[in-house]
Amino acid sequence: MIARLAAAALVLGMGAAPCAAADPEQLPPNLAGPAAGPEPNSMEQPATPACVPIVIAHRGASAYRPEHTLAAYALAIEQGADFIEPDLVPTRDGVLVARHENALSGTTDVAARPDFAHKRTTKTIDGEPSTDWFSEDFTLAELKTLHARERIPDIRPGNTSFDGRFKVPTLAEIIDLVRRAELETGRRVGIYPEIKHPTYFLHTGRFLDGTPIRMDLGALLVAALREADFTDPARIYIQSFEPASLVALRRDLLPAAGLALPLVQLIGDVTGRFINPGGGGFSRPYDLVHHAAADADLAAIYGAELAGVIAQGGGWQAGYGALASPAGARAIAGYADAIGPWKLLIFPQAPVSEPVDADGDGRAEMTMRQTGAATPLIAMAHAAGLAVHPYTLRPEESFRALTADGVPQSFGEELDQLLGAGVDGLFSDDPAAARAAVRRFLQRAGAPSTAPCRAAEPVRE
Repeated sequence: MIARLAAAALVLGMGAAPCAAADPEQLPPNLAGPAAGPEPNSMEQPATPACVPIVIAHRGASAYRPEHTLAAYALAIEQGADFIEPDLVPTRDGVLVARHENALSGTTDVAARPDFAHKRTTKTIDGEPSTDWFSEDFTLAELKTLHARERIPDIRPGNTSFDGRFKVPTLAEIIDLVRRAELETGRRVGIYPEIKHPTYFLHTGRFLDGTPIRMDLGALLVAALREADFTDPARIYIQSFEPASLVALRRDLLPAAGLALPLVQLIGDVTGRFINPGGGGFSRPYDLVHHAAADADLAAIYGAELAGVIAQGGGWQAGYGALASPAGARAIAGYADAIGPWKLLIFPQAPVSEPVDADGDGRAEMTMRQTGAATPLIAMAHAAGLAVHPYTLRPEESFRALTADGVPQSFGEELDQLLGAGVDGLFSDDPAAARAAVRRFLQRAGAPSTAPCRAAEPVRE
């Protein structure tokens, strides 16, 4: 049945390199404590789970189809995903579309379009200069003339056979696909949208002609969900790396729309090693960088509790390490319902001296090993009432690691390890493998089929 959806997606259709791993010796004290849960590589399971960890299709079934296409989302649903994840950026006319970045050349054929050559420009996104074509400089009609392509062809050469076959989907088209899947299968599927670069689009970004963009992605998302009548809190998580955007959603935008939807604070590197020349990057939320330059009132933007955590973590120089602490988790619980941590914040990794060819294909692509440690992050989050959904679980050798003993860890073993540690869901490029891992987890734990793990019901102000 879903095959028909995939075929329909084909008709209708006509995310940057992985970051280097954090050095475990540089982990802040918050995450350098004793292990929380089973030791790495242990098959021991926690007590019988009260819920089934959810499978989140990271940009769709992106190990099998070009990411953020209707075909990738349709296949993810067929493979058993509970949620599909669209990263959202706006067009010039304010329509939300699914792309990992607003820069388009890595995932579309825009560079081959001479009629759009004049739109190539240099912009600074979250502190990092980038020369490219950007979604906000294209109307939806213009964007719909582009075709999607595989973002990492060297790693996923099989996906390149689909280059040129799919369009860039809108959020409305994704919701329509989900609804058709529900009619076909009788199974409810949710969406897990990420608002990308909200500070850039609201405060610092400019269109090609130099005028300020001034688009509030949180407001655009809430409006789009209401227009589509897709507002069931059991079928939506809204995620962002920037706490200011989530605080604004919880405090202002959602109550004004009469909605209470679960929010997710994404957490990047906590060592401070990935800061770009403009002060942003994978180690620091860019909203802090922007508001520091404006000398803004910390408490007015973030509320007293989160402002206190940020102040203690270095003020405007604070990074994600300030959030990955007991106090940080409690503050996050004041505006969000879950955290989405980088997987290395649960099981740290370190570089190996010589890359390993784990799959025997003649290419040594496994460059990391686990340290044998596990951090207390899951326990911190659960103590604060937050669900934990780590990212990103990818099947290819270059995204996996050796065990602490130097044995190549299979993709299934990595999934099993995180489930055994007590996570409430998984972001995976291979939803079928994640679904199979959840089944194994429940079988080993002797758990009957139960309801999916959910964050606590959001509280209306």
